[in-house]
This record gives sequence, structure tokens and C-alpha cells, in this order.
Amino acid sequence: MSTQTVDPASFRSFADFYPFYLQEHSNATCRRLHFLGSTLGLVCLVMLFATGRPQYLLYGLLAGYGFAWIGHFAFEKNRPASFKRPLYSFMGDWRMYFDMWTGRVPF
Repeated sequence: MSTQTVDPASFRSFADFYPFYLQEHSNATCRRLHFLGSTLGLVCLVMLFATGRPQYLLYGLLAGYGFAWIGHFAFEKNRPASFKRPLYSFMGDWRMYFDMWTGRVPF
């Protein structure tokens, strides 16, 4: 079943949005690419604070969104919800990241 017919902008709470978010990440490779991008983003954040070099912020954003968007376009074959719900999508990225670490979402 395609979830592309659901408009991400229609959700009024993150609790309602998150199940949709997980459906949009049903492909394991897409989830793994999100996980990799988020991990690299965190490494870049640490480097930003450790070195004070602002380019690490750019590197972190490129890693986080780059890997995620490759996962969506190449493997999941859908359009990232971040185009319509950027805050909920950002929150969903980190919730899924946590849920992957804790085993609630398959890696």
C-alpha cells in the first residue's frame, strides 16, 4: 500500500505523524542510511564543539540529509516527508534513531 496518497501536512500531532513516518521508512536500506546519516551528523556536532570550526555544522547537515534522501529516492522510492513537515520529520528521524538503538524499529 502506498502512503504517498497521504498528505504529511494533514497531521496535527507528532503522535499521529510518527506511524506514517515509519511507513515511509519500511525499506531496511533506507532506515540504515538514515541511521548512518544521523550518526555522522552527531559526530559532526561533536567536532563542531570540539574544534569550534563552523563547517562541521554544514558537514553534519549534508551527511544527515544526504544519506536520508538517497535512501528515499534510490531505495524507498518515495519523497521525503521533510518537504512538507520539516519539524515532524526531524523529530521522526531522531525518534526512529532512538527506536533503532533500542530494538523497537528493525535495523
